[in-house]
Amino acid sequence: MNRYDPQKEDIFSAGIDIGTSTTKLVISKFSLMNLAGGTHMPRIEIVDKEVIHRSPIYRTPLLSPTTIDIAAVETLVKKEYEKAGIQLQDIKTGAVIITGETATKKNAEEMIHHLSSHAGEFLVATAGPDLESIIAAKGSGAYQYSKKTGKTIANIDIGGGTANVAVYKSGRLCGTCTLHIGGRLVEFAGDRIHSISPSVKKVLQQWGAATTEGDRPAEKDMKAITDYMAEVVSRMLKRALLKEDHALLLGHEPDWTEDIDAIMFSGGISECIYQYENRSPEAVQYDDIGMMLAASIKKNTNLAMWRWIEPEETVRATVLGAGTQTTEISGATIQVDSKELPVRNLPVYQVHFEYEFQTGIDKLANAVTEAIEMYDPQHEGQNFALYLTEFPHLGFRDIQQLAASLLQAMTQKTRHDKPLVIVLESDHAKVLGQTLYAQDPTQNVICIDQIKVEHGDYLDIGTLLETSVVPVVIKTLTFHK
Repeated sequence: MNRYDPQKEDIFSAGIDIGTSTTKLVISKFSLMNLAGGTHMPRIEIVDKEVIHRSPIYRTPLLSPTTIDIAAVETLVKKEYEKAGIQLQDIKTGAVIITGETATKKNAEEMIHHLSSHAGEFLVATAGPDLESIIAAKGSGAYQYSKKTGKTIANIDIGGGTANVAVYKSGRLCGTCTLHIGGRLVEFAGDRIHSISPSVKKVLQQWGAATTEGDRPAEKDMKAITDYMAEVVSRMLKRALLKEDHALLLGHEPDWTEDIDAIMFSGGISECIYQYENRSPEAVQYDDIGMMLAASIKKNTNLAMWRWIEPEETVRATVLGAGTQTTEISGATIQVDSKELPVRNLPVYQVHFEYEFQTGIDKLANAVTEAIEMYDPQHEGQNFALYLTEFPHLGFRDIQQLAASLLQAMTQKTRHDKPLVIVLESDHAKVLGQTLYAQDPTQNVICIDQIKVEHGDYLDIGTLLETSVVPVVIKTLTFHK
Protein backbone atom coordinates (compact mmCIF):
# COMPACT_ATOMS: atom_id res chain seq x y z
CA MET A 1 0.00 0.00 0.00
CA ASN A 2 1.46 3.34 -1.02
CA ARG A 3 1.89 5.88 1.70
CA TYR A 4 0.23 9.22 1.15
CA ASP A 5 2.78 11.62 -0.31
CA PRO A 6 1.89 15.15 0.80
CA GLN A 7 1.90 17.81 -1.90
CA LYS A 8 4.81 20.22 -1.36
CA GLU A 9 6.08 23.39 -3.03
CA ASP A 10 8.88 25.87 -2.35
CA ILE A 11 8.50 29.57 -3.16
CA PHE A 12 10.77 32.58 -2.67
CA SER A 13 9.81 35.72 -0.77
CA ALA A 14 11.53 39.12 -0.64
CA GLY A 15 11.37 41.75 2.07
CA ILE A 16 12.61 45.26 1.30
CA ASP A 17 12.67 47.99 3.95
CA ILE A 18 13.33 51.58 2.86
CA GLY A 19 13.75 53.53 6.08
CA THR A 20 14.72 57.00 7.20
CA SER A 21 18.38 56.09 7.58
CA THR A 22 18.88 52.69 6.00
CA THR A 23 17.65 50.35 3.30
CA LYS A 24 17.97 46.58 3.55
CA LEU A 25 16.67 43.41 1.89
CA VAL A 26 16.14 39.76 2.80
CA ILE A 27 15.20 36.81 0.61
CA SER A 28 13.49 33.82 2.18
CA LYS A 29 12.34 30.40 1.03
CA PHE A 30 8.88 29.20 2.10
CA SER A 31 7.91 25.54 2.03
CA LEU A 32 4.20 24.86 1.43
CA MET A 33 2.69 21.46 2.22
CA ASN A 34 -0.72 19.83 2.21
CA LEU A 35 -1.17 18.80 5.84
CA ALA A 36 -4.47 16.99 5.24
CA GLY A 37 -4.63 13.26 4.54
CA GLY A 38 -5.26 11.94 1.05
CA THR A 39 -9.01 11.48 1.62
CA HIS A 40 -9.49 14.86 3.30
CA MET A 41 -10.03 18.35 1.91
CA PRO A 42 -6.59 19.86 1.11
CA ARG A 43 -5.11 22.14 3.76
CA ILE A 44 -2.03 23.91 2.42
CA GLU A 45 0.10 25.67 5.01
CA ILE A 46 3.54 27.25 5.25
CA VAL A 47 5.55 24.61 7.13
CA ASP A 48 9.00 26.19 6.99
CA LYS A 49 10.59 29.59 6.42
CA GLU A 50 14.32 29.94 5.78
CA VAL A 51 16.18 33.23 5.26
CA ILE A 52 18.62 32.52 2.44
CA HIS A 53 20.09 35.99 1.85
CA ARG A 54 20.56 39.16 3.87
CA SER A 55 21.83 42.31 2.21
CA PRO A 56 24.29 44.72 3.79
CA ILE A 57 22.68 47.72 5.48
CA TYR A 58 22.74 50.56 2.96
CA ARG A 59 22.27 54.26 3.62
CA THR A 60 18.91 55.13 2.02
CA PRO A 61 19.69 56.87 -1.29
CA LEU A 62 18.27 60.38 -1.59
CA LEU A 63 18.39 62.89 -4.43
CA SER A 64 17.55 65.70 -2.00
CA PRO A 65 16.25 65.98 1.59
CA THR A 66 12.70 65.53 0.21
CA THR A 67 13.23 63.08 -2.67
CA ILE A 68 14.19 59.39 -2.74
CA ASP A 69 16.60 58.23 -5.47
CA ILE A 70 14.32 55.61 -7.05
CA ALA A 71 16.89 54.44 -9.60
CA ALA A 72 19.55 53.92 -6.93
CA VAL A 73 17.16 51.90 -4.74
CA GLU A 74 16.18 49.71 -7.70
CA THR A 75 19.86 49.18 -8.59
CA LEU A 76 20.82 48.01 -5.11
CA VAL A 77 17.81 45.65 -4.97
CA LYS A 78 18.79 44.04 -8.30
CA LYS A 79 22.40 43.77 -7.14
CA GLU A 80 21.29 41.84 -4.04
CA TYR A 81 19.09 39.54 -6.14
CA GLU A 82 22.16 38.72 -8.24
CA LYS A 83 24.21 37.98 -5.13
CA ALA A 84 21.49 35.60 -3.95
CA GLY A 85 21.26 33.90 -7.37
CA ILE A 86 17.58 34.87 -7.64
CA GLN A 87 15.73 36.11 -10.74
CA LEU A 88 12.89 38.65 -10.55
CA GLN A 89 10.40 36.03 -11.72
CA ASP A 90 11.44 33.72 -8.85
CA ILE A 91 9.93 36.08 -6.25
CA LYS A 92 6.37 34.85 -5.67
CA THR A 93 5.51 36.91 -2.59
CA GLY A 94 6.85 39.41 -0.06
CA ALA A 95 6.59 43.10 0.70
CA VAL A 96 8.27 46.44 0.16
CA ILE A 97 7.73 48.61 3.21
CA ILE A 98 8.55 52.27 3.47
CA THR A 99 9.15 53.34 7.04
CA GLY A 100 9.76 56.29 9.29
CA GLU A 101 10.33 59.74 7.83
CA THR A 102 10.94 58.25 4.38
CA ALA A 103 7.17 57.90 4.02
CA THR A 104 6.97 61.72 4.04
CA LYS A 105 9.19 62.15 0.96
CA LYS A 106 7.35 63.68 -1.96
CA ASN A 107 7.94 60.68 -4.25
CA ALA A 108 7.47 57.99 -1.56
CA GLU A 109 4.26 56.59 -3.03
CA GLU A 110 5.64 56.63 -6.58
CA MET A 111 8.79 54.83 -5.44
CA ILE A 112 7.12 52.06 -3.48
CA HIS A 113 4.62 51.21 -6.22
CA HIS A 114 7.40 51.30 -8.84
CA LEU A 115 9.56 48.93 -6.82
CA SER A 116 6.73 46.55 -5.99
CA SER A 117 5.98 46.13 -9.71
CA HIS A 118 9.64 45.88 -10.79
CA ALA A 119 11.18 43.69 -8.07
CA GLY A 120 9.31 40.41 -8.46
CA GLU A 121 6.23 38.64 -9.77
CA PHE A 122 4.21 39.47 -6.68
CA LEU A 123 5.76 41.96 -4.30
CA VAL A 124 3.34 44.23 -2.48
CA ALA A 125 3.69 47.86 -1.45
CA THR A 126 3.11 48.60 2.23
CA ALA A 127 3.29 51.75 4.30
CA GLY A 128 1.83 53.13 7.48
CA PRO A 129 3.05 53.44 11.06
CA ASP A 130 0.64 50.87 12.56
CA LEU A 131 1.70 48.25 10.03
CA GLU A 132 5.37 49.09 10.63
CA SER A 133 4.83 48.40 14.32
CA ILE A 134 3.21 45.02 13.67
CA ILE A 135 5.79 43.86 11.13
CA ALA A 136 8.71 44.92 13.34
CA ALA A 137 7.24 43.08 16.35
CA LYS A 138 7.05 39.91 14.28
CA GLY A 139 10.58 40.34 12.93
CA SER A 140 12.12 41.10 16.33
CA GLY A 141 10.63 38.07 18.09
CA ALA A 142 8.27 40.01 20.38
CA TYR A 143 5.14 38.46 18.83
CA GLN A 144 6.58 34.95 19.22
CA TYR A 145 7.61 35.71 22.82
CA SER A 146 4.05 36.73 23.68
CA LYS A 147 2.66 33.52 22.14
CA LYS A 148 5.16 31.34 23.98
CA THR A 149 4.84 32.96 27.43
CA GLY A 150 1.33 34.42 27.42
CA LYS A 151 2.80 37.70 28.70
CA THR A 152 2.11 41.20 27.46
CA ILE A 153 5.13 42.62 25.64
CA ALA A 154 5.68 45.95 23.91
CA ASN A 155 8.05 46.00 20.95
CA ILE A 156 9.54 49.47 20.47
CA ASP A 157 11.13 49.71 17.02
CA ILE A 158 13.17 52.91 16.85
CA GLY A 159 14.88 53.91 13.63
CA GLY A 160 15.99 57.19 12.17
CA GLY A 161 12.64 58.95 12.26
CA THR A 162 10.01 57.10 14.26
CA ALA A 163 9.44 54.80 17.22
CA ASN A 164 6.80 52.24 16.18
CA VAL A 165 5.25 50.39 19.10
CA ALA A 166 3.15 47.23 19.01
CA VAL A 167 1.81 45.51 22.14
CA TYR A 168 1.05 41.78 22.03
CA LYS A 169 -0.41 39.41 24.61
CA SER A 170 -0.52 35.64 23.97
CA GLY A 171 -0.02 36.29 20.26
CA ARG A 172 -2.91 38.77 20.09
CA LEU A 173 -2.35 42.38 18.99
CA CYS A 174 -3.50 44.66 21.82
CA GLY A 175 -2.65 48.01 20.24
CA THR A 176 -0.11 50.27 18.58
CA CYS A 177 1.37 53.74 18.86
CA THR A 178 3.90 55.74 16.85
CA LEU A 179 6.13 58.56 18.05
CA HIS A 180 8.40 61.06 16.30
CA ILE A 181 11.44 59.63 18.07
CA GLY A 182 14.53 58.53 16.17
CA GLY A 183 18.24 58.93 15.68
CA ARG A 184 18.16 61.23 12.68
CA LEU A 185 15.72 63.82 13.98
CA VAL A 186 18.76 65.98 14.78
CA GLU A 187 21.66 65.69 12.30
CA PHE A 188 25.12 67.22 12.33
CA ALA A 189 27.53 68.42 9.64
CA GLY A 190 30.99 68.73 11.07
CA ASP A 191 30.73 70.71 14.31
CA ARG A 192 27.38 72.30 13.44
CA ILE A 193 23.73 71.27 13.64
CA HIS A 194 22.69 70.50 10.06
CA SER A 195 18.98 69.80 10.57
CA ILE A 196 16.31 69.57 13.28
CA SER A 197 13.03 67.79 12.50
CA PRO A 198 9.76 69.77 12.82
CA SER A 199 8.62 67.63 15.76
CA VAL A 200 11.81 68.31 17.74
CA LYS A 201 11.52 72.02 16.87
CA LYS A 202 8.07 71.99 18.51
CA VAL A 203 9.56 70.52 21.67
CA LEU A 204 12.33 73.14 21.70
CA GLN A 205 9.73 75.90 21.26
CA GLN A 206 7.76 74.52 24.21
CA TRP A 207 10.95 74.67 26.27
CA GLY A 208 11.77 78.17 25.07
CA ALA A 209 15.12 76.86 23.83
CA ALA A 210 17.00 78.81 21.17
CA THR A 211 18.81 75.83 19.60
CA THR A 212 18.62 75.96 15.79
CA GLU A 213 20.34 74.82 12.59
CA GLY A 214 23.87 76.18 12.22
CA ASP A 215 24.54 76.23 15.96
CA ARG A 216 27.37 74.32 17.56
CA PRO A 217 25.63 71.45 19.37
CA ALA A 218 26.08 71.63 23.15
CA GLU A 219 26.21 68.10 24.59
CA LYS A 220 23.90 69.04 27.47
CA ASP A 221 21.28 70.37 25.03
CA MET A 222 21.39 67.25 22.86
CA LYS A 223 21.24 65.04 25.95
CA ALA A 224 18.20 66.97 27.18
CA ILE A 225 16.44 66.11 23.90
CA THR A 226 17.31 62.41 23.98
CA ASP A 227 16.54 62.10 27.72
CA TYR A 228 13.13 63.65 27.03
CA MET A 229 12.53 61.19 24.19
CA ALA A 230 13.27 58.28 26.54
CA GLU A 231 10.84 59.70 29.11
CA VAL A 232 8.13 60.06 26.47
CA VAL A 233 8.61 56.39 25.54
CA SER A 234 8.15 55.37 29.19
CA ARG A 235 5.00 57.52 29.56
CA MET A 236 3.61 56.16 26.30
CA LEU A 237 4.03 52.57 27.56
CA LYS A 238 2.04 53.52 30.67
CA ARG A 239 -0.61 55.25 28.49
CA ALA A 240 0.14 58.47 30.38
CA LEU A 241 1.37 60.93 27.74
CA LEU A 242 1.39 64.56 28.85
CA LYS A 243 -0.09 67.34 26.74
CA GLU A 244 3.37 68.59 25.77
CA ASP A 245 4.36 65.05 24.70
CA HIS A 246 1.89 65.26 21.82
CA ALA A 247 4.51 67.20 19.84
CA LEU A 248 6.17 63.79 19.37
CA LEU A 249 2.96 61.80 18.76
CA LEU A 250 2.30 60.59 15.20
CA GLY A 251 -1.35 59.62 14.81
CA HIS A 252 -3.40 58.11 17.62
CA GLU A 253 -2.54 57.73 21.31
CA PRO A 254 -1.69 54.30 22.81
CA ASP A 255 -4.83 52.20 22.26
CA TRP A 256 -4.21 49.11 24.38
CA THR A 257 -5.74 48.54 27.81
CA GLU A 258 -3.38 45.87 29.16
CA ASP A 259 -0.52 46.52 31.57
CA ILE A 260 2.83 45.67 29.99
CA ASP A 261 4.97 42.90 31.50
CA ALA A 262 8.08 43.22 29.35
CA ILE A 263 9.59 45.41 26.64
CA MET A 264 11.76 44.73 23.62
CA PHE A 265 13.69 47.23 21.51
CA SER A 266 14.37 46.74 17.80
CA GLY A 267 15.40 48.99 14.93
CA GLY A 268 18.56 51.00 14.37
CA ILE A 269 18.61 52.43 17.89
CA SER A 270 18.47 48.95 19.40
CA GLU A 271 21.49 48.11 17.23
CA CYS A 272 23.26 50.97 19.04
CA ILE A 273 22.25 49.26 22.31
CA TYR A 274 23.04 45.62 21.47
CA GLN A 275 25.46 45.81 18.50
CA TYR A 276 24.40 42.51 16.89
CA GLU A 277 25.76 43.44 13.47
CA ASN A 278 29.40 42.77 12.62
CA ARG A 279 30.72 46.06 11.37
CA SER A 280 34.20 47.45 11.08
CA PRO A 281 34.86 50.51 13.27
CA GLU A 282 35.31 52.62 10.13
CA ALA A 283 31.74 51.85 9.01
CA VAL A 284 30.14 53.17 12.18
CA GLN A 285 30.14 56.91 11.58
CA TYR A 286 27.15 58.62 13.18
CA ASP A 287 26.30 62.23 12.37
CA ASP A 288 23.11 62.33 14.40
CA ILE A 289 21.73 61.78 17.92
CA GLY A 290 21.30 58.02 17.53
CA MET A 291 24.02 56.91 19.96
CA MET A 292 22.93 59.52 22.52
CA LEU A 293 19.31 58.35 22.23
CA ALA A 294 20.40 54.74 22.80
CA ALA A 295 22.35 55.83 25.90
CA SER A 296 19.36 57.79 27.23
CA ILE A 297 17.12 54.76 26.80
CA LYS A 298 19.59 52.45 28.56
CA LYS A 299 19.94 54.84 31.52
CA ASN A 300 16.27 55.76 31.92
CA THR A 301 15.10 54.61 35.36
CA ASN A 302 11.42 54.39 34.39
CA LEU A 303 12.16 52.11 31.43
CA ALA A 304 14.30 49.97 33.74
CA MET A 305 11.14 49.10 35.72
CA TRP A 306 10.07 46.67 32.98
CA ARG A 307 11.77 43.42 32.16
CA TRP A 308 13.91 43.87 29.04
CA ILE A 309 13.82 40.99 26.55
CA GLU A 310 16.63 40.94 24.00
CA PRO A 311 15.38 40.93 20.39
CA GLU A 312 16.16 38.21 17.89
CA GLU A 313 16.90 40.99 15.39
CA THR A 314 17.75 44.66 15.84
CA VAL A 315 18.07 46.83 12.75
CA ARG A 316 16.75 44.05 10.49
CA ALA A 317 13.54 43.37 12.43
CA THR A 318 11.24 45.21 10.02
CA VAL A 319 12.75 43.82 6.82
CA LEU A 320 12.59 40.28 8.21
CA GLY A 321 8.99 40.83 9.24
CA ALA A 322 8.18 42.18 5.77
CA GLY A 323 9.84 39.24 4.04
CA THR A 324 8.73 36.37 6.27
CA GLN A 325 5.61 37.39 8.22
CA THR A 326 3.30 39.28 5.85
CA THR A 327 2.20 36.43 3.56
CA GLU A 328 -0.83 34.23 4.22
CA ILE A 329 -1.97 31.28 2.14
CA SER A 330 -5.56 30.95 0.91
CA GLY A 331 -7.57 27.77 1.25
CA ALA A 332 -6.90 25.14 -1.42
CA THR A 333 -10.60 24.94 -2.40
CA ILE A 334 -10.81 28.31 -4.13
CA GLN A 335 -12.16 29.56 -7.45
CA VAL A 336 -9.98 32.06 -9.30
CA ASP A 337 -9.66 33.25 -12.87
CA SER A 338 -5.89 32.96 -13.30
CA LYS A 339 -5.68 35.61 -16.01
CA GLU A 340 -6.96 38.19 -13.48
CA LEU A 341 -4.06 37.54 -11.10
CA PRO A 342 -2.19 39.11 -9.46
CA VAL A 343 -4.42 41.89 -8.15
CA ARG A 344 -3.08 44.63 -5.92
CA ASN A 345 -4.35 47.30 -3.57
CA LEU A 346 -7.94 46.09 -3.29
CA PRO A 347 -9.75 47.84 -0.45
CA VAL A 348 -11.88 45.52 1.68
CA TYR A 349 -15.53 46.08 2.59
CA GLN A 350 -16.78 43.70 5.30
CA VAL A 351 -20.34 42.30 5.41
CA HIS A 352 -21.39 40.58 8.66
CA PHE A 353 -24.12 37.97 8.16
CA GLU A 354 -24.55 37.76 11.97
CA TYR A 355 -25.16 33.99 11.57
CA GLU A 356 -28.54 34.75 9.96
CA PHE A 357 -28.61 34.04 6.23
CA GLN A 358 -31.45 36.40 5.28
CA THR A 359 -29.95 39.18 7.41
CA GLY A 360 -26.76 38.99 5.35
CA ILE A 361 -28.57 38.75 2.01
CA ASP A 362 -30.56 41.87 2.88
CA LYS A 363 -27.31 43.77 3.53
CA LEU A 364 -25.58 43.04 0.22
CA ALA A 365 -27.08 45.72 -2.05
CA ASN A 366 -26.53 48.48 0.49
CA ALA A 367 -23.02 47.18 1.25
CA VAL A 368 -22.02 47.45 -2.41
CA THR A 369 -23.53 50.96 -2.59
CA GLU A 370 -21.49 52.05 0.45
CA ALA A 371 -18.33 50.36 -0.87
CA ILE A 372 -18.64 52.28 -4.15
CA GLU A 373 -19.22 55.56 -2.29
CA MET A 374 -16.18 54.87 -0.11
CA TYR A 375 -13.68 53.46 -2.62
CA ASP A 376 -14.90 54.69 -6.03
CA PRO A 377 -16.70 57.99 -5.36
CA GLN A 378 -15.83 59.40 -8.82
CA HIS A 379 -17.09 56.20 -10.50
CA GLU A 380 -13.74 55.64 -12.21
CA GLY A 381 -13.88 51.86 -11.79
CA GLN A 382 -11.76 51.29 -8.66
CA ASN A 383 -12.38 47.67 -7.71
CA PHE A 384 -12.83 46.36 -4.18
CA ALA A 385 -13.23 43.06 -2.34
CA LEU A 386 -16.30 42.03 -0.38
CA TYR A 387 -15.40 40.14 2.80
CA LEU A 388 -18.31 37.95 3.93
CA THR A 389 -18.21 36.77 7.54
CA GLU A 390 -20.31 35.10 10.26
CA PHE A 391 -22.10 32.69 7.94
CA PRO A 392 -24.69 30.30 9.36
CA HIS A 393 -24.80 26.75 7.97
CA LEU A 394 -25.28 27.07 4.19
CA GLY A 395 -27.13 24.56 2.04
CA PHE A 396 -27.22 24.23 -1.74
CA ARG A 397 -30.20 26.60 -2.14
CA ASP A 398 -28.51 29.16 0.13
CA ILE A 399 -25.40 29.19 -2.08
CA GLN A 400 -27.58 29.64 -5.15
CA GLN A 401 -29.40 32.59 -3.56
CA LEU A 402 -26.16 34.13 -2.27
CA ALA A 403 -24.59 34.01 -5.74
CA ALA A 404 -27.67 35.56 -7.35
CA SER A 405 -27.80 38.33 -4.73
CA LEU A 406 -24.10 39.12 -5.17
CA LEU A 407 -24.40 39.35 -8.95
CA GLN A 408 -27.46 41.61 -8.64
CA ALA A 409 -25.76 43.87 -6.07
CA MET A 410 -22.65 44.18 -8.25
CA THR A 411 -24.64 45.59 -11.18
CA GLN A 412 -24.14 48.94 -9.40
CA LYS A 413 -20.41 48.90 -10.24
CA THR A 414 -19.15 51.22 -12.97
CA ARG A 415 -16.75 48.74 -14.57
CA HIS A 416 -18.16 45.26 -15.18
CA ASP A 417 -14.94 44.04 -16.80
CA LYS A 418 -13.24 44.06 -13.37
CA PRO A 419 -13.36 40.72 -11.53
CA LEU A 420 -15.84 40.11 -8.76
CA VAL A 421 -13.58 39.58 -5.71
CA ILE A 422 -15.11 37.74 -2.76
CA VAL A 423 -13.17 36.82 0.39
CA LEU A 424 -14.72 34.36 2.80
CA GLU A 425 -13.86 33.55 6.37
CA SER A 426 -15.49 30.12 5.99
CA ASP A 427 -14.58 27.30 3.59
CA HIS A 428 -17.11 28.02 0.80
CA ALA A 429 -15.00 29.68 -1.89
CA LYS A 430 -15.00 26.95 -4.52
CA VAL A 431 -18.71 26.17 -4.42
CA LEU A 432 -19.67 29.87 -4.35
CA GLY A 433 -17.19 30.76 -7.10
CA GLN A 434 -18.42 27.97 -9.36
CA THR A 435 -22.04 28.95 -8.71
CA LEU A 436 -21.32 32.59 -9.59
CA TYR A 437 -19.70 31.49 -12.86
CA ALA A 438 -22.60 29.13 -13.66
CA GLN A 439 -25.13 31.92 -13.13
CA ASP A 440 -23.12 34.48 -15.16
CA PRO A 441 -20.32 33.02 -17.34
CA THR A 442 -19.35 36.54 -18.49
CA GLN A 443 -18.37 37.60 -14.93
CA ASN A 444 -14.74 36.93 -13.99
CA VAL A 445 -14.53 35.73 -10.39
CA ILE A 446 -11.85 35.60 -7.72
CA CYS A 447 -13.27 33.80 -4.70
CA ILE A 448 -10.91 32.83 -1.87
CA ASP A 449 -11.38 31.65 1.69
CA GLN A 450 -9.69 30.89 5.02
CA ILE A 451 -8.45 34.50 5.17
CA LYS A 452 -9.11 36.96 7.98
CA VAL A 453 -9.13 40.63 7.02
CA GLU A 454 -10.76 43.73 8.46
CA HIS A 455 -12.92 46.50 7.11
CA GLY A 456 -10.61 49.11 5.55
CA ASP A 457 -7.65 46.79 5.00
CA TYR A 458 -6.03 46.50 1.59
CA LEU A 459 -5.57 43.12 -0.05
CA ASP A 460 -3.03 41.83 -2.57
CA ILE A 461 -3.64 38.41 -4.16
CA GLY A 462 -0.81 36.66 -6.00
CA THR A 463 -0.75 34.17 -8.87
CA LEU A 464 -1.98 30.60 -8.51
CA LEU A 465 0.75 28.31 -7.18
CA GLU A 466 1.31 24.64 -8.05
CA THR A 467 -0.42 23.66 -4.81
CA SER A 468 -3.63 25.38 -6.06
CA VAL A 469 -3.44 28.17 -3.48
CA VAL A 470 -2.67 31.87 -3.80
CA PRO A 471 -0.39 34.00 -1.62
CA VAL A 472 -2.33 36.78 0.07
CA VAL A 473 -0.96 39.88 1.81
CA ILE A 474 -3.18 42.03 4.03
CA LYS A 475 -1.84 45.54 4.53
CA THR A 476 -2.37 49.24 4.93
CA LEU A 477 -1.18 52.03 2.62
CA THR A 478 -0.68 55.18 4.65
CA PHE A 479 1.88 57.78 3.60
CA HIS A 480 1.94 60.07 6.64
CA LYS A 481 2.56 63.72 5.91
